[in-house]
Amino acid sequence: MASPAKKRKLNTDTQKSPGKGLEYFFAKQKQSQVPQAQVDADRSIGENSQASHTLTDEELARKLQAEWDNEARVSENDASKSITNAVDGELATSSDTTTRSPTPFTKPALVSGKGASKNTLSLQSVAAAEDAVSSSMPLDESPLTFEPSQYVSLLQEHWKAEGGDASYALLTRCFVLVSATQSRIKIVDTLVNCLRVLIEGDPSSLLPAVWLATNSISPPYISMELGLGGSAISKALKQVCGLDNRGLKSIYDKYGDPGDVAFEAKKKQSFTLRKPKPLTIKNVFQSLVKIANSQGQGSVETKQRFVDRLLQDARGGEESRFIVRTLCQHLRIGAVKTTMLIALSRAFLLSRPPGVDFSIRDRKDLAALRKEELAEIYGKAEEIVKACFARRPNYNDLVPVLLEIGVCEELLVRCGLTLHIPLRPMLGSITRDMGEMLTKLQGRDFACEFKYDGQRAQVHCDEKGKVSIFSRHLEVMTDKYPDLVALVPKIRGEGVGSFILEGEVVAVDRATGELKNFQTLTNRARKDVAIGSITIDVCLFAFDLMYLNGQPLLDRAFRERRELLRSLFVEIPHHFTWVKSLDATSEDSEVVSEFFKSATDIKCEGIMVKILDNLPDLVYQGDEAELPVEETEKLELPKSKSKPKSKAKQMGDKEGGTKKGGRRKALLATYEPDKRLDSWLKVKKDYNSTFDTLDLIPIAAWHGQGRKAKWWSPILMAVRNEETGSLEAVTKCMSGFTDAFYKANKEFYDDGDGDDSERKNTRAQKPSFIEYYGPEPDVWFEPQEVWEMAFADITLSPTYTAAIGLVNEDRGLSLRFPRFLKKRDDKGIDEASSSEFLANLFRKQEAKAPALATAQEAQGDGMDDED
Repeated sequence: MASPAKKRKLNTDTQKSPGKGLEYFFAKQKQSQVPQAQVDADRSIGENSQASHTLTDEELARKLQAEWDNEARVSENDASKSITNAVDGELATSSDTTTRSPTPFTKPALVSGKGASKNTLSLQSVAAAEDAVSSSMPLDESPLTFEPSQYVSLLQEHWKAEGGDASYALLTRCFVLVSATQSRIKIVDTLVNCLRVLIEGDPSSLLPAVWLATNSISPPYISMELGLGGSAISKALKQVCGLDNRGLKSIYDKYGDPGDVAFEAKKKQSFTLRKPKPLTIKNVFQSLVKIANSQGQGSVETKQRFVDRLLQDARGGEESRFIVRTLCQHLRIGAVKTTMLIALSRAFLLSRPPGVDFSIRDRKDLAALRKEELAEIYGKAEEIVKACFARRPNYNDLVPVLLEIGVCEELLVRCGLTLHIPLRPMLGSITRDMGEMLTKLQGRDFACEFKYDGQRAQVHCDEKGKVSIFSRHLEVMTDKYPDLVALVPKIRGEGVGSFILEGEVVAVDRATGELKNFQTLTNRARKDVAIGSITIDVCLFAFDLMYLNGQPLLDRAFRERRELLRSLFVEIPHHFTWVKSLDATSEDSEVVSEFFKSATDIKCEGIMVKILDNLPDLVYQGDEAELPVEETEKLELPKSKSKPKSKAKQMGDKEGGTKKGGRRKALLATYEPDKRLDSWLKVKKDYNSTFDTLDLIPIAAWHGQGRKAKWWSPILMAVRNEETGSLEAVTKCMSGFTDAFYKANKEFYDDGDGDDSERKNTRAQKPSFIEYYGPEPDVWFEPQEVWEMAFADITLSPTYTAAIGLVNEDRGLSLRFPRFLKKRDDKGIDEASSSEFLANLFRKQEAKAPALATAQEAQGDGMDDED
């Protein structure tokens, strides 16, 4: 709160009465109306006498109001005529030419205070100041019945009155409709219609709209973070909406979502002395970019001004809701990357920008097709757009080309694989056990590879020697691994110019080659790492090659890509080498099981299993491809004495579920960016039910976010210290819970919304017998339950206190990837796992790796398929 000395003085120094508030102005409006001439005279007098005294609150408000009235009067007269004519004309046209849906598109009322008396002072209302033109558009219609041209001219006239660019209200209308449904079909249809309106009405706003709808402002490999904390948004809400800390907290406690808080806060803001400037899609996006680019001294104040202005200019509660969600980078409309790519492909099948001549589909022709035929047309367009984005994941590259040539095969050439722009990695499907994996790959040759406990890395190198390293999530890691950058010239074999390879970066002991866990790797600095200051050594275990000397290798079989990688690059032990692998078939179950065990024993997460070769004459036809009859016979399971199943049933069983029409996922040996296919399978040790579990005690929790806002998530878990009787925090868990469990758990551990008299099984303060010094939870539980938890690894932790002093003097132990299994109603908290038991598990885990590594070294690594 500002000190009295810093408050702005609007009243004269000689004024003795208290400052005038809104009640004063309302009282003035109820009195006899002041003639307009007198208002103008007062304004003139005030302007001429500013040299002798400061304006009072009332005089300042009158002056501002008179200026707004003059401005609104001119624009209102022009806009009213053009909009009325456009509405009448469009409605007449649509009634003659097209059968419309029952949803009416009503003529909008202007929202600039048209009905207010011009002889009195009227303050600007913001609670109801919404864009009625966009808010009544039926964007949730089927794209095959929605015709953007019926609304574009009307919208353009309205946008022209507000600067010419597409309004943010249109995007807000789309967000509102998308948020109101869980139907994926409705979500896609709404996005398609919104994109089509922009394509035909304001193509220049399409790209910013796509970024805003996908809740981002740049691709992951271009670092542009908003860098906004919750305090900046809270401060803006309090300032713009006139709330204090208590009022804002009460709204947040009730709704839990920052966007919903902004919606409610905006409703409480009835009047403002500043006339909002309507937000446009471009303006909102540019403001976010400026916030992200604000750095250095004074950047906090600069960012705060942008946030304040966005919230001030937001018209109505809905715009405020989605502005705040955008600032929080949690839009919650379900328009994830895949949904947006589908919407873009369909939008450009049906619409094109003015003055551009690429082929589009006729809506009436598409509406006459059968469902299967329509899905095939949509599917081909979607595959092209998805493939382009997987190879070059940047809307700045994709959307301009779509506006130029639409969806066609040329798009794959214009948006192909490019050096120093990461492609989205291929992903592996999860299998729960070894038997399921062997069943899925029945009859196929495959390679098993160690799945190292490190960080996946994509290494790019051009002919000039420039190196870029990207993470699995496409973030730049070049500065994090200068030792790998320096290593690249040494591993390039003869004839290797440019390349893109993929591997796993793992922390190692250079002297012995012993692998270290992921926790060790995370202790390495992330930015501006100097080679001389590196204390954690790493080794790059390469497993794939996607680009070589200017030629993409994505369509080559994995066996061929692997052979090129191993023959053209130079291995440097403990610095750069290949993943340990084993070639096998489904008949080699014992060998594969032993290979899996050896992987987990040396601290690997498990194994990856990859198809080596494509089936002869099998052409990829999308994720769901029908195999030739002669090939399906090769893939049949061994015959049993039980009653034979139909072929469709047999194929469905092999894929883990029934597939209609005998269709199954094609097992391809090619590299498919951004696809999760059964061609790659992962078997991880934390999926194996034979591993140890722990019986832990829930002791605290935090309020959930988003969908979980009304529940407790994550939940803090603890082990017992048998010597002191205290409970030591060991991990947070938010995996393995169902919605029903969350609901029941919230009812059991009820904090009474902060009212101590209504609490149930919770405490306001941390009990003295609990040892935890991390971020403060929102609620403390009365310890009384035992939950069985699965986990992947036990790691040292500077945050958690479990078993501190037993394996390390300064650090406790924590669990990696904890997952709730079930409640142990048969156990009391005195039977929960102890800190000593946890420490013993950690010691066993650490003891396995060196012993096995020594044994394998003595055997000459005999399990490698190259020996």
